[in-house]
Amino acid sequence: MDPNALGGVRPHSGHAQVYSERAHSLNADMKARQSSKIRELAEAVEAAGFVTLDEQAKVLGVARSTAWTIRRASHKASGLSASIINRMLAAPELPLLVRAKILEYVGEKAAGLYGGSQNQRRRFTARLSNREIV
Repeated sequence: MDPNALGGVRPHSGHAQVYSERAHSLNADMKARQSSKIRELAEAVEAAGFVTLDEQAKVLGVARSTAWTIRRASHKASGLSASIINRMLAAPELPLLVRAKILEYVGEKAAGLYGGSQNQRRRFTARLSNREIV
């Protein structure tokens, strides 16, 4: 078919664009959900009475820079890593509400609600220290 017969538009070019827009929208929704859950985690830490960055880092068992990233819910695209989660769950003073939020995050991430391939999710869960949390 002559491309000019359709006003310079190739047949089926719209399908690929619609698919791409849907995939982008779905990915953006997953990342927004992930940021929201990380924000809930930060809010739980603050609600437990840990207001300063130093207090939050200590109670979470992470570096100040990691606590800051969690506080701002601006973590990298892949979210919280298994090693960060392991450190937080091993923190001796971790409040129960915060632990519950972390476990919710782990369950949702393992289920694929934040994206990632099946292999990525499998590696994530394999790296968690406490196998009972997934």
